[in-house]
Amino acid sequence: MKTSFVSSPSVSQAMRYSLLKAQAELTKAQKEVSTGKVADIGLALGSRTTQVVSLNRDLDRLNGIVDSNGLISSRLKATQSALGQLGDAAQTFFSTLTANANGDAGSGVVLTESKATLGAFTSVLNTALNGEYLFAGINTDVRPVNDYNAAGSPAKAAFDAAFQSHFGFTQNDPAAANITAADMTTFLDTVLEPQFMGPGWQGTWSNATDDTIVSRVTLNETLNTSVSANEQGLRKLAMAASMVQELFSSNVGQAALTAVVDKAIKLTGDAISDVSNLQAKTGIIENRVSNASARLNTQIDLYEKLQIELEGVDPYEASTRVSTLLSQIETTYALTARLQQLSLAKYLT
Repeated sequence: MKTSFVSSPSVSQAMRYSLLKAQAELTKAQKEVSTGKVADIGLALGSRTTQVVSLNRDLDRLNGIVDSNGLISSRLKATQSALGQLGDAAQTFFSTLTANANGDAGSGVVLTESKATLGAFTSVLNTALNGEYLFAGINTDVRPVNDYNAAGSPAKAAFDAAFQSHFGFTQNDPAAANITAADMTTFLDTVLEPQFMGPGWQGTWSNATDDTIVSRVTLNETLNTSVSANEQGLRKLAMAASMVQELFSSNVGQAALTAVVDKAIKLTGDAISDVSNLQAKTGIIENRVSNASARLNTQIDLYEKLQIELEGVDPYEASTRVSTLLSQIETTYALTARLQQLSLAKYLT
């Protein structure tokens, strides 16, 4: 019979290896309990790991689009609110112009209201959200509209130059009192209007682009999700308010001012309709974005269920495994401590 000797250090070392292994298993088990997923996907799923990787990538992309849609909805909501304010200002201005045409409002009232409308126009179109201008088109970091009343305003300089070029004198010249209604109508229709409705608008009034922001709202659907300050209705309102402000504070005679009011009434009426249509269009786009997010969330729910089926763990089983490993580790610690206390001296005594 052969006798084998086992030293206490070798036993202690074996216990140490067992302890390290149990601690590693405990770390994995605790991770599975906290995440609800297997700690090592490759080990657990083998060849199906690529399916999980692809699924996780698609989930990240869908969640990213949903988050982006939330920002888009906020921008569209702010745009609708701004257009509503502008529409209210235009409606008030229209009522004042109509009252003046009927003899119920004096020139001073019209001048005051035109200044208020022009101020609202500039303030609203320069609205920013999260550091981006709403009406700048794709130039979201550039202020969309220049202030007509600011020092060195290119829009006012263009108006003054156009008036003097057409009539041969400035609007504040005493000769301006002799301008007829027909002459004023010709100036407004053939000289001033192209400044607003043509290329003259860009650079003098507007720094916005005609192109608007195109956003991806689903994996295969994109929408134009902003409004540009270059829209025709906005230009008409700017023309109406600025020409009334400029000419009602000049030496232009009453006959010519009547033609100005008639033109302003037409422009403002058209602007109200156009702004209302813009607001409705923005609301439709906001609704489409909301519906797109709802569809994406449904798809995300299905993907998450499939994800759980592939890499999910039984929470009760995982918790039981953690408890078992903790007991094993505590037992190992206790045995190791006892072994370390063994010595020949204690045995002999």
